[in-house]
Amino acid sequence: MELFHGVNVDWLGKKWYFLAFSLIFSVAGIISMGIHFKQIGSIVPLGVDFRGGTELRVQFKHSPDITKIRQAVIATGIHDAQITTFGDPSNDEVLISLPEQTNENGLDTGRQTIVSALANHYGDAGTIRDTQVVGPTVGHQLEGQAGRAVIYSMAGMLVYLWFRFQLIYGVAAVVACFHDTLITLGAFALTGREISLTVIAAILTLVGYSMNDTIVVFDRIRENLRISRREALPVLVNRSINQTLSRTVLTSGLTFLTVLSLFIFGGAVLNGFSFALVVGILIGTYSSIAIAAPMLVAWQEFRAGKGKAASLPAAKRSRA
Repeated sequence: MELFHGVNVDWLGKKWYFLAFSLIFSVAGIISMGIHFKQIGSIVPLGVDFRGGTELRVQFKHSPDITKIRQAVIATGIHDAQITTFGDPSNDEVLISLPEQTNENGLDTGRQTIVSALANHYGDAGTIRDTQVVGPTVGHQLEGQAGRAVIYSMAGMLVYLWFRFQLIYGVAAVVACFHDTLITLGAFALTGREISLTVIAAILTLVGYSMNDTIVVFDRIRENLRISRREALPVLVNRSINQTLSRTVLTSGLTFLTVLSLFIFGGAVLNGFSFALVVGILIGTYSSIAIAAPMLVAWQEFRAGKGKAASLPAAKRSRA
């Protein structure tokens, strides 16, 4: 299906606007991450998966009174628990997070203490809907493994594109993916949302999604290089982007509508996961056009300035 016919947008002519947009959001995210690191020791708020500790989701029979719940918890000797409403207010749910425990054996004790506090000191005792108990050792291991998973995925894609196309294609695609990841993490830092294992899964999904969008554009560029070898590269890249625009809008647009519905109607449990997908799909689609493709042109112009010949390979002719 072709949504657009005869599109002739000068994408590369707007590269400085794209650069300004990326710099503003990247710098804002980095500053926010720096503030978080100074305050809590990590660049973004971490969920219990990574920081370790005990987290309980409690549903009450009636609308919960946060002040009375906090007093009940303090009466047991726990003074620094985080108590917030959870999800739709009509569900009467509260999220109780205990601080990180240095003693692995004290994790389950904290859960039992909260249950007893609600039963003994709060009149409208709640039902425990969900409990997460993660030791600090496991949390730090998961944090390291999550970071390595993102780095390894980008490295693997760089190697693949190096052999599939050429090194500069791989570098451009990985820079675009790094750009997407940085802005997505910056969005979490700016909004104060916690990073959990499900969010890491969403980020890994977005790395692959963004890379796929970029490869589609790169493949069209190579095809056009074979057909129009003497055409100026900026003109050829613009035409390649315009030719793939319908496909980009169809695939990214439909996926975006799906994850947007998940973000709006999915509830608090899926909020972080769906938020990462919403931000990532928008930025990933943008970077394929505004970051990855212009890097190819910048690379050729750099080589031309050094007196070297252009090195972007064209696609091979198919054998009939």
